[in-house]
Amino acid sequence: MRSIWKGSIAFGLVNVPVKVYSATEDHDIRFHQVHAKDGGRIKYQRVCSVDGEVVPYADIDKAYESEDGVRVILTDEDFAELPAAEKHEIPVLEFVPNDQIDPILFEKSYYLEPDGSSPKAYVLLATTLEDTDRTAIVHFTLRQRTRLAAMRSRDGVLVIQTLLWPDEVREVSFPSLDGAEKPQKKELAMAGTLVESMSADFTPEDFTDEYQEQLRALLDEMIASGGKKVIATEEAAEPGQDAEVVDLVAALQRSVEAAGGGKSESRTSAKKATRKAPARTTTTKKAPTKETGARKSPAKKTAAKKTDERKRA
Repeated sequence: MRSIWKGSIAFGLVNVPVKVYSATEDHDIRFHQVHAKDGGRIKYQRVCSVDGEVVPYADIDKAYESEDGVRVILTDEDFAELPAAEKHEIPVLEFVPNDQIDPILFEKSYYLEPDGSSPKAYVLLATTLEDTDRTAIVHFTLRQRTRLAAMRSRDGVLVIQTLLWPDEVREVSFPSLDGAEKPQKKELAMAGTLVESMSADFTPEDFTDEYQEQLRALLDEMIASGGKKVIATEEAAEPGQDAEVVDLVAALQRSVEAAGGGKSESRTSAKKATRKAPARTTTTKKAPTKETGARKSPAKKTAAKKTDERKRA
């Protein structure tokens, strides 16, 4: 994991340096939109509704529209003037009993790692929260957004869970429940018996996402079998070490093939040159001259002398 934030917990006069990590991740398979005809990726452009031109990201600002149709444009300079700029401190506001926080308020979870030469203050805070059965209510500012958060100890590790603000939880009122008949004692007893028969300790590992597992199996089967719906594309590889290795191997393979092709061409050229060499020699031969015949005649005489000597022997 890679930390996404560094700061400290302000716990009275105690300061606890920490690093923050995302505690959860999404395992859902992601899909892209493609052209059904040829499988090409669908790309979107940021087009201005006034002049119809494509707008670069650097030229885009944020705007707020009121209920009466007034649009207010805010620039980076406007946001920089707000007091909720990035803060690197997590102040503890109060300690509350664990069971007083409604689970509907929980938003996203983060792990805290001690970031110092000694984790003593970190361990002290985590142990105290466990022993007192309390949760620390804190302010947590991440990416220029201040959230209310709950900090608790989970198996000795401090965890921060951002909370929704009270006005972010909708009030609910269903007319269908108004005047609903209360259950009879016999019905409650039977329901209680059913609950008791199905009671167990909660073990998250016992549950799996069957849809995602079957979806992954379907994709693996389609990739293995090939077919018209399976398209090889360079965009499929995410940039990273594995992609770099694949690209490197492919580049080396192309280099080897190119080098092999170059060698074969050189060899072919060399063979052609070798075959043509005798022809060049033949065409450049000159007719024997008198001088050449004079040089060869002594050799014939020598051969004749050797023959006469053999006869005499």
